[in-house]
Amino acid sequence: MPDCLFCKIVKKEIPAFLVHEDAATLGFLDVHPRAPGHILVIPKAHRADIIELETSEVGPLFLAVRKLVRAAATALAADGFTIGVNHGAVSGQEVSHLHVHIMPRFAGDGGGSVQSVVGHPSEEPLASIRERIVQSIHD
Repeated sequence: MPDCLFCKIVKKEIPAFLVHEDAATLGFLDVHPRAPGHILVIPKAHRADIIELETSEVGPLFLAVRKLVRAAATALAADGFTIGVNHGAVSGQEVSHLHVHIMPRFAGDGGGSVQSVVGHPSEEPLASIRERIVQSIHD
């Protein structure tokens, strides 16, 4: 995508603080970090979200995430990590190129868990939700 910020980083048209690169993925420091060492990991191929990710691209992306979590844990002495994906604008995705956030966590940093992001529990029974999801599964 010619106007995609992350595609421009992949093509080296825009500088970034790269921490990882392989044939399929790129990892770089977030320029608006929420924590010291906040890393974004992206597929090099333009994929707007996780649904667009090819099956063959899933493994390399999450292997890169694991590699960078290990590196950041060692380098930064992080107490933990919050790892996540904002999928779609309503969730906070600002760049329409799939990216996995790796946010190092430190005791007393004031952050919350992934569960603290949304506070909208369903009134629908779990069995009903499960049935709708199971019926919609496809590869």
